[in-house]
Amino acid sequence: MATNLYFNQKARSEQLLYEDIVIESLKTYGQDVFYLPRDLVNEDTILGDDPVSSFNSSYMLEMYIENIEGFDGEGDLFTRFGVEIRDEATFIVSRRRWRDTVARYDNEITVDRPKEGDLIYLPMSQSMFQITHVEHEQPFYQLQNLPVFKLRCQLFEYTGEDLDTGVETIDDIESRYAYKYILTLNNERDSAQASATLNSGQLQSVSITDSGNNYFFAPTVTIVDSSGVGAAITATVDSNNGKVNGLTITNPGTGYTNPSIRFTDPQISTFTVGETITSKSGDTTMRAEVAKYSDSDDKLHLIHAGADDGKYHTFAVGKKILGLKSNAGGVITLVVEDNQLSENEQNTDFSTGTDFIDFSETNPFGDVSNN
Repeated sequence: MATNLYFNQKARSEQLLYEDIVIESLKTYGQDVFYLPRDLVNEDTILGDDPVSSFNSSYMLEMYIENIEGFDGEGDLFTRFGVEIRDEATFIVSRRRWRDTVARYDNEITVDRPKEGDLIYLPMSQSMFQITHVEHEQPFYQLQNLPVFKLRCQLFEYTGEDLDTGVETIDDIESRYAYKYILTLNNERDSAQASATLNSGQLQSVSITDSGNNYFFAPTVTIVDSSGVGAAITATVDSNNGKVNGLTITNPGTGYTNPSIRFTDPQISTFTVGETITSKSGDTTMRAEVAKYSDSDDKLHLIHAGADDGKYHTFAVGKKILGLKSNAGGVITLVVEDNQLSENEQNTDFSTGTDFIDFSETNPFGDVSNN
């Protein structure tokens, strides 16, 4: 035989020993990273892409960075559009560790390997990388086994993806660089007023004398009278303007002589980060995710905004806004759009005092001698 018959490369015990040594090496010389599987939101079946991806989970495991002299790629480039950072890196991860840590617990994963498009967050450099290629045959069948994945990655450029991983450092990328709407809200409320007419000590009718404003839910109606008992009234609210628009007697009660109607505001809560809000303007309903809310100035920061009809709309001043989880609300008084770019995109790291660019040139596309 060509190979030594006393050594069997197909022996499972030998393969497991070799794999254990590889895992121990990765744990010794590797780095703790967060692996973020990509969830497809609206996949384009023709082009095979999903422009609106979301990352809703993260898993910490060890990976070895193959680059020993810094990141690969073209590095930092100064282009006509600003600075582009084109770092690349190669991560090595154990197949067994990836399967036990990620694939076993993530219901969205339907394949037995990492996928192109997934993200890797490296806390050491505070960098996010996107997998562009998964090499699964290096090293090539040692002991007729493939113990690792080699992940070729490039620096991730945030373009509005939804990051809800539960890791504050990662999720903060979304709140800093996503396109935002900053809404100033009015939470003050003028209470509604109503009067009642009686018939033999019972409530015969009620009429609204002041509809109030800024009601996000129907208020509780109380009938105050020292002699009467049992009466009950329910109120309805116009969802567009927040005014009380209807009162219904559900029990006329008995023994009333001089009733007064009081409206008790529902408990007011505050918006919670991550919840979805809605705001209706005509036939269009806007939805967005809460990134931040400040009680001191009633400013609500929203990301991932969009309309139900799929067309471009913006939030309208004077319209109500409601949190679907917290039931918090307010009336919009000011709308500000904020497109926050990174520091390099803003070019704040560069000054005009350097010598490698001639800022005195007024016509950079013409002859050097003709300013």
